[in-house]
This record gives sequence, structure tokens and C-alpha cells, in this order.
Amino acid sequence: MEFRVHLQADNEQKFFQNQMKPEPEASYLINQRRSANYKPNIWKNDFLDQSLISKYDGDEYRKLSEKLIEEVKIYISAETMDLVAKLELIDSVRKLGLANLFEKEIKEALDSIAAIESDNLGTRDDLYGTALHFKILRQHGYKVSQDIFGRFMDEKGTLENHHFAHLKGMLELFEASNLGFEGEDILDEAKASLTLALRDSGHICYPDSNLSRDVVHSLELPSHRRVQWFDVKWQINAYEKDICRVNATLLELAKLNFNVVQAQLQKNLREASRWWANLGFADNLKFARDRLVECFSCAVGVAFEPEHSSFRICLTKVINLVLIIDDVYDIYGSEEELKHFTNAVDRWDSRETEQLPECMKMCFQVLYNTTCEIAREIEEENGWNQVLPQLTKVWADFCKALLVEAEWYNKSHIPTLEEYLRNGCISSSVSVLLVHSFFSITHEGTKEMADFLHKNEDLLYNISLIVRLNNDLGTSVAEQERGDSPSSIVCYMREVNASEETARKNIKGMIDNAWKKVNGKCFTTNQVPFLSSFMNNATNMARVAHSLYKDGDGFGDQEKGPRTHILSLLFQPLVN
Repeated sequence: MEFRVHLQADNEQKFFQNQMKPEPEASYLINQRRSANYKPNIWKNDFLDQSLISKYDGDEYRKLSEKLIEEVKIYISAETMDLVAKLELIDSVRKLGLANLFEKEIKEALDSIAAIESDNLGTRDDLYGTALHFKILRQHGYKVSQDIFGRFMDEKGTLENHHFAHLKGMLELFEASNLGFEGEDILDEAKASLTLALRDSGHICYPDSNLSRDVVHSLELPSHRRVQWFDVKWQINAYEKDICRVNATLLELAKLNFNVVQAQLQKNLREASRWWANLGFADNLKFARDRLVECFSCAVGVAFEPEHSSFRICLTKVINLVLIIDDVYDIYGSEEELKHFTNAVDRWDSRETEQLPECMKMCFQVLYNTTCEIAREIEEENGWNQVLPQLTKVWADFCKALLVEAEWYNKSHIPTLEEYLRNGCISSSVSVLLVHSFFSITHEGTKEMADFLHKNEDLLYNISLIVRLNNDLGTSVAEQERGDSPSSIVCYMREVNASEETARKNIKGMIDNAWKKVNGKCFTTNQVPFLSSFMNNATNMARVAHSLYKDGDGFGDQEKGPRTHILSLLFQPLVN
């Protein structure tokens, strides 16, 4: 396939420098331009150039890592280990960010464990071992029923009182309950009661207790909803404080692996940074967010594995473009200008941008060139055909959804919650990210595979819903202060005449329900081996949203929380 790429990469920057001259605008239009008052980017090029160098990007550390991997393989495959110890080992491997290194060994171990009848897992009172067994099997797509917990319930269907005295078992059941499907009432009841019990537990009053630390961490955000790679450093530190919980070789490998992976991520960030600098966006689009490093961090959250370098860089570009275009619609463009821009994307034709301000022309041209380049790379690397129409369609749908929100803003219209979510799940940009991920990660270039996304629109919707609602929980206050179009919280408050506290509680309940649907879909789809990577990426997008908006707007305010997280993730190696 040949693409009509208007600009070649080597003269793209020159074009923008020539085009981005002050344009004559009517004074009334200049006055109408809004501002979100985003602060300047804190990640300066000089800092990136000096910091993105690691001694762990060398053969010496890779060879040491390979040696430790072989030692751990022997340990995982040992047949003398008892069942709970084996489950704990597999759990530790995952928490320490090493599961991708031992996929074969873990599958062989779990195949054997899955064959064991649930009645033989341990004594009636072994809540911890049973919950650990359930959690790990379901995490890996094995069939396991919630009925496994029936032995721990009383005649009313609630957890027997004496189990509330065992904090370790309570915590593991709480974690397991977050993998529940729709209709699994035992897990729903367990989660509700354990959330209260763990919060009220006297044990968490002792900050030096390792188990209390784990309880606080899980209540803040259960492990199933955490980006696993973002949590690796915390887990390593936790294991170091309780060294008897984990094999010393495994812990040594975890530290080394984090540093080696971080070195690879730094190389990816350098490449993405050069692309971003060459575009000239930061200098010419002052109204928009300059957040390359945050965008890259999100891409890492979706797929941290070293073999996904090209996909990570691709996704970083896409997330950057999402942010810029979102700011064009939210802040810069007039309604008439946005209609022209939307038409240009829908028709994939730059002639529709002729009457637009130069910065909006620039946005379209970069979107056009970048998307064509990504489509070509996907076709060459993964064997797909006709990728470009698939990518342009999701971009057009995204822009149409943003246009609807701009029209709501201009008309001071507050939609119903259903109307808001129907449009908001598209404007969340998840469909854009998922389609790029699907074609970049899967290598089955057939029509049947291309139909997968159409046949699984409920998966796309529920992940989009999780992202949209987390976004609203984190950004609603700032958006209301700016006078932006309403969020799900505002729509809910108006629709049922509720307080903001009540609205937030119900929004969190909607997130819980969406996760159950995602869990069920992932469980059935994971049975298809070549879809497992895509499904992991899809759920990681939902997890990234929990991380990004946990303390507010992760893109808007760099200092509030993302800065410390990003420094730890991308710039600060672990000290052996």
C-alpha cells in the first residue's frame, strides 16, 4: 500500500518553522481563545540528555541476569515444594515483575496445580491458601469457581466470624475478590465485608508491621487494578523488609531486572524525545500540554517488556497526539474551526484545513504523517493489510466525540449521564489506543482477527468506561474551575439531585461493575494464546488510568504526584 504522505520526515521541522508565523486574527477571536493555564513542562531536554544513560545497558549485566534466570527456573520447577509454597513463589515472581521471564515454567506448575481438586487444598480453616490458589489460577486464565470459598461462609452467605481474626487470610481473600465476575455473589459479599474489616482492623495501627503495610497498600488500590511494573519497586522494598518471604536469588534477579529494563526504557524515551523535539509542538502550541515524559510513562504502563520497544514509542506518539488534539478542542478552537478540523480528520484530507489557524493545520499534518507512518510500520512488521483505514476511523470517531463536548460547552448544555457516557467513552481515547495496540501487538493478519474488535465492543466500552470515570474523578474539580464541559460527576449530581460525595461513591461503584465485566471477558479471551498480550495491554490501559488520576490530573499537574513516580520509574535505578 502507498500512502500520500505530504511531508518527508527530514524536512518536516523546516516546514513547521516556515509555517508557524504569527497569523492575522480578528481581535475578537483572539480574546475568545481560552487558556487552561497549564504549567510549563518540567522535564527539560538538558535533564533528559544527562539522565537517560545507564550503566546497566551492557552485556555484563545481561549475562548476570541470564545466569540468575536459569537458577530461578530450577527453583520454580522443583517438585518437592509444597502447594502453598509453590503458589507463593509464583505470586512473588509476578509481583517482582519477572513473570514474563518464566512463562513456560509458571504454566507447567499451574497446569499441575489446576488438576488438584479444591477439596484437597488444605484444611477447612486454610482461608489464606484457598484465596491464594483462587487468585493465581484466575489471574492466569484457569477455570476456578467462587464456590471454592463456600466452606468459609455461614448459613447467611457471609464470611464466618472467626476468619476475621486472621489478617493474612482476609487480605488474600480481599485481593482475590477483585478478580470477580458479574453475578459472583460470594466474592461481592467478601469484598464488601473485608473492605470494612480491613479498614477497622487494629493491626493497621502498627505502622512497623509488614502485614499492616500490605493491608494499607491493598486498600489504597488492589493489586489487580495496579500497573504491575509501576509497583515493582514497592514490592522489592517490601520483600527486603521481610526477607524470609522470598528466595534471595529471586530478589537479586528482581533488582537487576528492574535496572536492565529501566536502561531499555531510557533508550526508548531518548528516541521519543527526539521525535517530539523535532515536531516543534512545545514552541508553537503554547495553549496545549507539553507532556512527553508522562505520555511515555503511560506507554510503559501498558507494555513494559523490552521486546515491545517499537510499540511503546508508537503508543507514546499516539498519546501525545491525543493530548494535543484534546486541548485543541477543549481550549483553542472555535466551534466553526473545530467542525472543519473534524471534517479534515473524517475525510483524511488536508484541504479541509485551509481556512484554519496555522497551529491547527500543524496538528492535522502531524496526525496525518504520524498515522501513515505507524500504519506502514505495522503492515511491514506484523503482516496486516489495510491498517490505515482502521486507524483513521478511530481518530475520526475520537474527534467527533470531542466536537460534541465542545458543542455542549458552547451551549451550556448538561447531558444526561447516559448521553455523557455514550460520548465520553469515545472521547476517552481508549478506542484509539486499543486499535493501535491491537494491530501493533497481534501478528494474525486475517479478516477474522480484524473482526475481533467489532465482536468485542463490550470489552472496549468497559475499559473506556473505567478510564473515563477515573479521569472524571481526578480532574472534575479543575475542569469545573475552568468552566469546561460537564463530567460524569456533574451529570449524576444534576440528574438525581445528589451531593458530590454521593456522586463520587456511585461513580466508583460503576467502575467496580465495569471491572467485573472486563474480568469475565479477559478470562474467556485469554484462552486464545495469540490474544493474551493484547488483552494484557487492554487491561493495563484501565490500570494506568487508576494510577494517573489517583491523586488528581496526572497530565495537568506534574508536580503533585507524577514527578516522584516518574523519577523512580525511569531515572533512578535500584541500588544493589
